[in-house]
Amino acid sequence: MQTLALQLTTTFVDDAIELVKSFGHAIFSVATAPIERIARACDVAGVLEQRRADRRAPRPAARRGSRRKSRGCRWSPFDGLRDLT
Repeated sequence: MQTLALQLTTTFVDDAIELVKSFGHAIFSVATAPIERIARACDVAGVLEQRRADRRAPRPAARRGSRRKSRGCRWSPFDGLRDLT
């Protein structure tokens, strides 16, 4: 059985981590909003919307031996713009 102090501590730490993640997401969204707005304005062929739809679609299970190589940085704000060339 866990003690009350340990339970309170872990709850506080978990909540603090989620708070920091939320602030980070909010700051990232505010910082990249102008970039997203420009990208949507330049996307005349609908490439970005198709990519977002493909990303939301369920995917079949990947094979064990195959790994997908990432072409860019996961946190790059310009990641979605690479298809607009």
